[in-house]
Amino acid sequence: MDTAPPSPRAGKPQVTAPTDRHRRRVATAAALASAVEWYDYFVFGIAAALVLGDLYFPAGSPSAGVLAAFATFAVGFLARPVGGIIAGHLGDKRGRKPMLVLALTLMGLATTGIGLLPTYETIGIAAPLLLVLLRVMQGIAVGAQWGGAMLMATEYAPEGKRGLYGSLVQLGVPIGVVTANTVFLAAGAFTDDSAFASWGWRVPFLVGFLVLGLAWYIHARVEETPEFREAEQALAEQEKGEPRSPLRTILRKHLGTVFLAGGSFAVNTATFYIIITGVLDYSTRELGMERDAVLMVSLCVSLTQLALIPAAAALSDRIGRLRIYAAGAVGLLVWAVPLFLLIDTKSLLWLAVGTFVTSCFLSIMYGPQAALFAELFTAEMRYTGASLGYQIAAVFGGGLAPFMMVLLLEATGTSMAVSAYIIGLAVIALVSIRVLAKRAAARA
Repeated sequence: MDTAPPSPRAGKPQVTAPTDRHRRRVATAAALASAVEWYDYFVFGIAAALVLGDLYFPAGSPSAGVLAAFATFAVGFLARPVGGIIAGHLGDKRGRKPMLVLALTLMGLATTGIGLLPTYETIGIAAPLLLVLLRVMQGIAVGAQWGGAMLMATEYAPEGKRGLYGSLVQLGVPIGVVTANTVFLAAGAFTDDSAFASWGWRVPFLVGFLVLGLAWYIHARVEETPEFREAEQALAEQEKGEPRSPLRTILRKHLGTVFLAGGSFAVNTATFYIIITGVLDYSTRELGMERDAVLMVSLCVSLTQLALIPAAAALSDRIGRLRIYAAGAVGLLVWAVPLFLLIDTKSLLWLAVGTFVTSCFLSIMYGPQAALFAELFTAEMRYTGASLGYQIAAVFGGGLAPFMMVLLLEATGTSMAVSAYIIGLAVIALVSIRVLAKRAAARA
């Protein structure tokens, strides 16, 4: 269904190969960067489902407050392409490392700022406005981060292991979810409901300042990727002083590939945020399930991804990225209806079963994704192209998903509307994957 990835090193000036020790250091740093960045990002989604509506949007019905909080959650996704465009363009011109350091610094400052932000009751309308601004900063940061961390890992990878190395960055998502849920559970365990609403929810955000230390470490101890340095040398010889614009090249010649990449990924990111954030709100507010129990299910399900993601990535190194990706999309399409039939039983056990199976299909897609997106573009435009494809899906898939879930439930009164939403996105993914596979076959 797809061909083996082309060698990115063919025909380029040679740069001294990194040692195995340095490869491991870079891979570890990239994985940690991804984990702490996603932790900072996910704590907002959990807080939006639990407390932010009441504290920053205290008007109308409870559903209206949750919708406002989820709309703010979605604003962060709208900002992600901005981060992807800026960091991608500069990362393809100046290097992957400086953009990753900048993204981590911005995320640490924004997340800590949310933890310190007064509520609507204290400063009035300034509170939700500042919350939106800080969420935009988070969105720009995570939009910049994914491409940088992903390329630091995949461009340092040995031949034949790009999928596996890229999956270390993908592990940042379940690690971020597990850590965010664990910290929220701990905050809830040591506070009553009143104290949690007053200050306990702030603790997970204040922990986010630790990302600044990791940014300093990467700046001081990690070198630029060999593939970027090779591409930089080759382009320096070819350009003869002419300015280079990776963004313009992508928009003029490769925009179709960007949209196909986004279309292939939208179902994954939408379904992920539905089960992590949307189901948390739905199961506690609509079905009356206990908050900490649902958080614990989310935590345990995410733990299973720590094994499944690298396994799927390693398999993609052997049989191809798109085959694995398509299998996951088919699984999400078939499982969309059973997922909500199980959740609607109001049984914690069946909720766990439903979200676990969903998580397996998400992992099958998520494992090879970093390598797949990296291989869609050449090194001199890879940061820009991969980031744009990923962040387009994040906006129209993940960012809108919890908001769309609440709207669909309010409009139809049935969770089957949410299942239909997932099925529609899965069809788009399969069409996109098919077109990418045909293009890969034509290049072979």
